[in-house]
Amino acid sequence: MKNCRITELDIEKVGEFLELPPSKISELIEKGNLKRNWDEYYDIYRFQGHAPHMEDGTVLIDHHGNFELVRGFPKIKRAMLLEPALLKNFGDISSVAVEEKMNGYNVRVIEFRGKLIAFTRSGHVCPYSTERVQNFLGPDFFRENPDLVVYGEMTGPENPYVQKEAYGIESLDIFVFDIRHKNTGEALPVNQRRELAEKYEFNQVRLFGNFNINSASSKITEIIKELGKKGREGVVIKDPAMVLQPVKYTCSESNCSDLRQAFKFYNEAGRDYLYSRVIREGFQSHEWNESEEDFRERCMRLGESILNPMKKTIGQVESGERIAEEFCIRVKNKETIFKFRDYLNRFGLYVALGEIERRGDEYVAEIKKVNKSTNDKTLAMLEGQLWS
Repeated sequence: MKNCRITELDIEKVGEFLELPPSKISELIEKGNLKRNWDEYYDIYRFQGHAPHMEDGTVLIDHHGNFELVRGFPKIKRAMLLEPALLKNFGDISSVAVEEKMNGYNVRVIEFRGKLIAFTRSGHVCPYSTERVQNFLGPDFFRENPDLVVYGEMTGPENPYVQKEAYGIESLDIFVFDIRHKNTGEALPVNQRRELAEKYEFNQVRLFGNFNINSASSKITEIIKELGKKGREGVVIKDPAMVLQPVKYTCSESNCSDLRQAFKFYNEAGRDYLYSRVIREGFQSHEWNESEEDFRERCMRLGESILNPMKKTIGQVESGERIAEEFCIRVKNKETIFKFRDYLNRFGLYVALGEIERRGDEYVAEIKKVNKSTNDKTLAMLEGQLWS
């Protein structure tokens, strides 16, 4: 079978490009592991679920029978006990680079048909992110480096996924944390990537420094404690050559901030998401050998982050309110607001547009995302339903 009627992909050519038999490509399509993107991105396909040798969210672009891959961002594992994790994972190198892990959402940016587009972690083209990156990343980089992909964290208060005020950003911005080659996903070494990003005047995540492997644990602990006081997320620890896989480590305050948001919408949040953040607190408290006072403070912070938002949610539902996430987005093209609403609706989310206000040459739209599952579950419990 040369062509696939559903996707119009040349199956044989795709198989040759990916070094997989055509039958495997057909199987991926049939099982929904290789899907076409929406709207005008009809020749962009995304891998999801179980695809061989592909990170989830990897993107396949069809240039009229010639192909390229934008690899999904590799999942970064987390250190639970910092010192042994450093020695186990980086023991063969003399030093590690430590950069800030910012709290937002991850995008990959390329140039496509003469404009920049932003892929989410799942491989979708987000219309809001795509419009915003035009403001932050100059096209010269992509035209002069067509085989490179920029990986960045979009953060700020006008953020539809993670609203954070901690960075002093008025709206939304992108901070580059990685640059990788198309097709292979090979990362540029830390110094080379930072020099290249600086050359093109891209915002970057903060580099705290390169630390000797034997003293890195104490240095990173100091950094984490200071970041926690500022409401920041944590750090990513990297092999400067980017050969070994990075490791992340987060602040207690960030864990609790995540829990606070998640327990507000407790029936939407995955149990693994909630449980892992509680476990992190136990390991960090153990490693830091906290005083009784510090440990009690951690317990209070953790307990309040779980119970306070849940208690508020129950009270609001009982009083007749519908629990919802409210946020603003800022765009230059008013049509992007409606495209983004439709984009969220396609994921089965209930989204209501509020006021759209003109501010200078931009539009600011209020958006409410109703969390139906938590609302329905809470109401059922208030009416006497048992927890199963």
